[in-house]
Amino acid sequence: MGTLNILVGVCLIYVAFLFLVAFAAERAALEGKGAWLRSPIIYTLSLSIYCTAWTFYGAVGYAARSGLEYLTIYIGPSLVMIGWWWLLRKLVRIGRSQRITSIADLISSRYGKSNLLAVGVTVLAVIGTTPYIALQLQSVTVSFDVFSSAYGAELTDSAQGSNALLVAAGLALFTIIFGTRNLDVNERHHGVVMAVAVEAIVKLLALTAVGIFVVWGLAGGVGDTLARIDASEIGQWQMRGDRWGTLIFLSGAAFLCLPRMFQVMVVENEDEDHLRTASWAFPAYLMVMSLFVVPIAVVGLDLLPAGSNPDFFVLTVPLATGNDALAMLSFLGGFSSATSMVIVAALALSTMVSNHIVMPIWLSTQSGGASVSGDVRHVVLLSRRISIAAVVFLGYLYFRLSGGGTALASIGLVSFAGVAQFLPVLVGGIFWRGATRTGAFVGLSVGFVIWAYTLLLPSFGAGSLVSQTMLENGPLGLGWLRPQAFFGISGMDPLVHAIFWSILLNTMSFFIASLVGFPSPLERLQGAQFVNVFEHSSTPQSWGGSLAQTEDLMVMAQRIIGAREAQNLFEREAKRQGMSGLLPEPSPDFLQRLERELAGSVGAATAHAMIGQIVGGASVSVEDLMAVADETAQMMEYSSKLEAKSEEQARTARQLRQANEKLTLISEQKDSFLSQVSHELRTPMTSIRAFSEILRDSDRLTETEKTKYSSIIHDEALRLTRLLDDLLDLSVLESGRVNLNMQSGSLKGILDHAVASALTGAGADKMQVVRDNQQEDLMLNTDLDRLSQVFINLIGNAQKYCDSTTPKLRIDVGRANAALVVDFIDNGSGIPKTEQAVIFEKFSRTGVQKVKGAGLGLAICREIMTRLEGSVEYLPGQGGAAFRVTLPEQVAMAAQ
Repeated sequence: MGTLNILVGVCLIYVAFLFLVAFAAERAALEGKGAWLRSPIIYTLSLSIYCTAWTFYGAVGYAARSGLEYLTIYIGPSLVMIGWWWLLRKLVRIGRSQRITSIADLISSRYGKSNLLAVGVTVLAVIGTTPYIALQLQSVTVSFDVFSSAYGAELTDSAQGSNALLVAAGLALFTIIFGTRNLDVNERHHGVVMAVAVEAIVKLLALTAVGIFVVWGLAGGVGDTLARIDASEIGQWQMRGDRWGTLIFLSGAAFLCLPRMFQVMVVENEDEDHLRTASWAFPAYLMVMSLFVVPIAVVGLDLLPAGSNPDFFVLTVPLATGNDALAMLSFLGGFSSATSMVIVAALALSTMVSNHIVMPIWLSTQSGGASVSGDVRHVVLLSRRISIAAVVFLGYLYFRLSGGGTALASIGLVSFAGVAQFLPVLVGGIFWRGATRTGAFVGLSVGFVIWAYTLLLPSFGAGSLVSQTMLENGPLGLGWLRPQAFFGISGMDPLVHAIFWSILLNTMSFFIASLVGFPSPLERLQGAQFVNVFEHSSTPQSWGGSLAQTEDLMVMAQRIIGAREAQNLFEREAKRQGMSGLLPEPSPDFLQRLERELAGSVGAATAHAMIGQIVGGASVSVEDLMAVADETAQMMEYSSKLEAKSEEQARTARQLRQANEKLTLISEQKDSFLSQVSHELRTPMTSIRAFSEILRDSDRLTETEKTKYSSIIHDEALRLTRLLDDLLDLSVLESGRVNLNMQSGSLKGILDHAVASALTGAGADKMQVVRDNQQEDLMLNTDLDRLSQVFINLIGNAQKYCDSTTPKLRIDVGRANAALVVDFIDNGSGIPKTEQAVIFEKFSRTGVQKVKGAGLGLAICREIMTRLEGSVEYLPGQGGAAFRVTLPEQVAMAAQ
């Protein structure tokens, strides 16, 4: 236990040291003394977050299981840094010129500043990164468990969960403190970057120290080590070209597209020239990290008992030989690998979530738009802090739900494959001006669906999310759609298969959809700026505003970038324009610069929308269009707009025709109603008048005749009264003057009363009612009389209109969309489609020739349910006539 206590103490001291390093870096940057913070070496070391715990621990296990294949995870990024340096330089230049804050921001900015596209990229990035964060938490807890086991102190599952929670909370706190001190993401996070650079040195020293100990302390030197490698299974391993090529491509793509890598490589870049140093220094760093992987794996297999987990040989080999100090250094190396990844990943994802999800939603809720009162700066900072905590917690939750184990160990490549789907859209967008937003949407959607279908879902194992039958035979027996044998091509490695088809179909869909579609003017302008970024230095958007709007722009800018920074920006622009005071003319150039400044805090898409709210939208000038399109392209655009307007007019015409048809039908129903009402009123009144005159004028009537005639008068009066009551009742309901009598009662009791009241008279015994008393065992708090009136009307309609030879009514009670629903479904022929749209109108009546009535029942039902905060609607496609009564969930109470 003493060693374990020392380990805990060392970890606490190390964490405190990282906090001091971060604080010192932040302070030096604020005081202008941090020139060393902007050195290319610090930038290169920050790129080491690519080497996570999966790389630090898992590379040795990878080598023990698959030989030299582990090298692919180092070769891919090295090739990108050496061979694709021109691509990285272009990304960095775009990031600086466009004030890009994340990979989602870059993609959305390129494709017309589409925030919807940014939301999609953000969600997919969170999905792909969350399991990877869980993997880091697992590595820390398992490595601590390894230490505990070595000293006879086995940790329980709850203890492991507590350790993971403490680590997650600490990492979230660190990221919040040093990742949200500055709102402008382009103001570099010097504290975070410096802490990551320190951790890069620690994990390199730790892995190198263990390697030196293994080679010269245990294996007897380089010669003996090479002999051991030749004699081991690793030395006999054969390379598979297809898998090697795929893994090299995948690691290189992930290096470009992982949100955390984009954060340190593009967003945190201080100087493009730093890439020159990183192009050779980072591959050298990876080479040293990989140098001792095979010796550690070989010695671990020889030294440790069979069945030992090779993923943790870096830790267990020093422990097995009694070298506690080296084991602690190795633990700190793995701890550094895990924590640096989680910190930067949470920072990058929180920026994406805040800029592209939280802020647009918050702005849409503000009636004043971008110039609303209140501290927008505070909202942005708060949303980023909450997002950081949420992202880290999601990783912890995934860790707890998955239970760790082999499923987490393999999720690294699955996550790599997920984020690699950004590559076609990313590379195509910065090299091809014809790429469109529609193409990006289609390509990303197809790529992620194929990735999820062929790799993500099967990775959980057969029988979990994908059945064994589906894996072997495909969905619905379609063999060419088998998740791991698309188009009948079998025998491929599952990972190779998934990468091949997802990237291929992603790229093809992106290319074809871009060719078929036509970019908007803003898309083409952004495309020109991105593709020709070295020739352009200004943003492509042409704005136009009035002097009266400049004050609103000042208010908005102060709430986002701070009062002093905003005032200085506006004052500099006013001086540049030769004006006195703080308010410059809102010229297109100034609005472009303002948008660029705001983009550093809230993202390009959100900044574009906020300025658009104030100045009234964007205007694309003829000069801008001519800069990116020739006369033919403009004509195609105008033709496309005319076609779109034609389609819109056609849709409007269809809607007008439908409305006219409905009005015509209602008018016909109204005429029928008036005719029927006059008939219904005249008939009983004629009978009342005729028989009352007989009673008055005849002295020879017997008592039996008097009783008969009096009964007729009474029945006709009741009939007349019911009609007038319906008319008055509907009038009161429509005017809103009805008073509800709220009381509690049983739903079953209400239905019993409604069935007994509705099924009376001739033919009542022929209607079979099917009910489930258990479903109806609910207490309601509503106007029971009014609700019963609705039920009686619906049951009575079923009795009158059901044309089945054996009429049956089924009453179902259930819940749907957090509401209580009661369905009344008969087995008749139902209501014709032509009449379904108007059955609830007060002039509507179906089956006029068959059944007498004024056609007010359903109109009354609709008004009653509106007053009860519910609804009544017709359910088509149920075989017969079907009506659903919906009541709010709060109306229903648990059965007593």
